[in-house]
Amino acid sequence: MKVDISFLPALAAAFLLVFGRVGTMIMLLPGVGELSVPVRVRLTIALLLTAILLPLHRNAYTIDLKELGPIILMLGQEMLVGAILGLTARLAISALQVAGSVVAQQLGLGFVTAVDPTQNQQGMLVGNFLTVLGVTLIFATDLHHLVIAGLNDSYTLFHPGEMPVTGDMAQLITRTIGTAFKVGIQLSAPFLVFGLLFNIGLGVLSRLMPQMQVFFIGLPLSIILGLLLLLLVIGAMMGIFVGYIENVLGQIAPHS
Repeated sequence: MKVDISFLPALAAAFLLVFGRVGTMIMLLPGVGELSVPVRVRLTIALLLTAILLPLHRNAYTIDLKELGPIILMLGQEMLVGAILGLTARLAISALQVAGSVVAQQLGLGFVTAVDPTQNQQGMLVGNFLTVLGVTLIFATDLHHLVIAGLNDSYTLFHPGEMPVTGDMAQLITRTIGTAFKVGIQLSAPFLVFGLLFNIGLGVLSRLMPQMQVFFIGLPLSIILGLLLLLLVIGAMMGIFVGYIENVLGQIAPHS
């Protein structure tokens, strides 16, 4: 019996191209793409998703193994598409860092920093807490399923072998950054009002009692009252964030 294995080189090339798109997106995604996640875990997730998507979109790839240049160019295009999808999700969740920075400044905790586990760099403590909580809620509410659906839908939005339109890419990234900043400010709005009223009160108190050391009284009081306010509004804050991130991931997966 003769076994025909002539299809294997083309199948391996298609697998590599799909892996370029999937692996680049996994590398940039919040939660699974962090440096704190073991490399083998990230690689396993990328390989499994590639194995799932390959049978669905194998026919979308036109591969000529006689020329290496077009395959390398197509691989670069696939990695670019994966980077667009991953960066969209990464930039969207940065709204929590914006909100955390504003909250920390209003509470008097702007000088308190710690290592952000999602970005492996120094960040404000409140922002790190909100970011970790946001990533946890994404998985708890099964919104990460939209990421997998977005990978599948990306073959409709970005056909293999076609260079993505740079104008649309720039518009998507710009809109995502602007929306993330707007949502971050909206999430921290109660603390902006709190900071304004609290500082006005301290200013009036310092005028009424000049001999009082307002700073030594105001800073601990600001932290205590601010943390109580955070306890009261954090449920509403994260509810708004979940709705926002669902909308962003819904744009990645429009057919889900």
